[in-house]
Amino acid sequence: MNYRVITASLGVILMLIGGSMFLPLGWSLYYGDHDWPVFLLWGAVTFLAGLVAFKATGFQGRFQNREAYAVVTLSWLAASLFGAVPYLLSGTFVSYGDAFFETMSGFTTTGASVITDIESLPHGILFWRSLTHWLGGMGIIVLFLALLSSLGVGGLQMFKAESPGPVAEKLKPRISDTAKVLWYTYLVLTVAETVLLKLLGMPLFDALCHTFGTLATGGFSTKNASIGHYTDPLIHWVIILFMFLAGANFALHFHAFQNRSLLCYWKNSEFKLYTLLVIASTTAVAVLLAATSGQPLEAAIRQAAFQVVSIITTTGYATADFGSWPPLGMALLVALMFVGGCSGSTGGSIKVGRILFLLKQCRLELQKALHPRAILVAKIDGKSIPGDILVNVLQFFFIYMAITGISTVLMAALGLDLVSAFTSVAATLGNVGPGLGSVGPVSNYSHIPLAGKYYLAFLMLLGRLELYTVLVIFLPSFWEK
Repeated sequence: MNYRVITASLGVILMLIGGSMFLPLGWSLYYGDHDWPVFLLWGAVTFLAGLVAFKATGFQGRFQNREAYAVVTLSWLAASLFGAVPYLLSGTFVSYGDAFFETMSGFTTTGASVITDIESLPHGILFWRSLTHWLGGMGIIVLFLALLSSLGVGGLQMFKAESPGPVAEKLKPRISDTAKVLWYTYLVLTVAETVLLKLLGMPLFDALCHTFGTLATGGFSTKNASIGHYTDPLIHWVIILFMFLAGANFALHFHAFQNRSLLCYWKNSEFKLYTLLVIASTTAVAVLLAATSGQPLEAAIRQAAFQVVSIITTTGYATADFGSWPPLGMALLVALMFVGGCSGSTGGSIKVGRILFLLKQCRLELQKALHPRAILVAKIDGKSIPGDILVNVLQFFFIYMAITGISTVLMAALGLDLVSAFTSVAATLGNVGPGLGSVGPVSNYSHIPLAGKYYLAFLMLLGRLELYTVLVIFLPSFWEK
């Protein structure tokens, strides 16, 4: 294990996080809030700590798979550990456990919160809270690779370790160029949504914060009622659209921008299944709401579409208390928590791509039962699914469900009722945010015991880095020379 290169990499990550802390400072000064010294002081401390770590070690020696896994996992942990301090210094929290939970929830784009009165917070803290979403959405390591490719770090290993989905797609021959393309695409969509929300009457500060939460599929809002605070239907539809886009593979967005054509979306089997799930679920929920609540058709469709897209993309924004919906509506949303967005999106959970692999394999096994001597191969978009990828998907699904079951028991042991225990695990491991019961869309996670908050924060990290990257560091052989 090359500890020098790990320390140097973590130093660069801390410099990026420290530099980012100066951005909320501007908003704090603009609104005349008291929290600007927090970001000035702690941003400088974090940056200098990273600079010392980098200068004292440097990128010397080999950088292979073990170093990549260690850097990715420890980078997200370090970002959360340092990123939690502004909450403490500003008086937002008195407990470091609460501050760490909120920060980990931000960087992993989970959106689960322990804050009871969001609108009472100063603007600097609100912006930092949303900025952690935006940084974590496309990925801290992807930003690292985009900005610092000249350092000669083993970028491909780190890119694969952080990228969501069973396969990490390279858009350019050099991994640093791929990282830049992804971030440019992310920036273009960020500007587009911010402008649209501003034109619809949302203040620039709120437009930026809600754009960060939308494109990162995070869900932190500046309002206690989340997006439900805004009554303009057009604002709801704009956010629905960009949540849907954020839940799709960003490589498809790049190809669409590059070729100025939408055909790439309809040639992609994963995107088609993703779209089908959204349309079918929205239709079912809209019919249910129209039949049970007597809402006008447009309102029922809009409310259904918002909650369905928010949950399947693991954004977690809400315009309604879906915890009070009929059981069928709640069941559909809980099922969507286990689907998630597409591979290569900012969404969490299992991913539509893995669901598609499993469906293809199930169909193949049924065909083999009918034709035992036939030579059959599962294909997606005309390409055979490699055996190692399929095994990886099956293992991922088993581990994911096993962790869900074990964690539900652990949360129930801490005093949560079964519904709250199960959905708190599903919502944090899947990076969704709100669950049902005592962690529903009109509640939060503040009542959970401190041990439970730390454990759920661990699940957030586990879900964001898709299990293997985190779990592998617990193997004793991982740290052997």
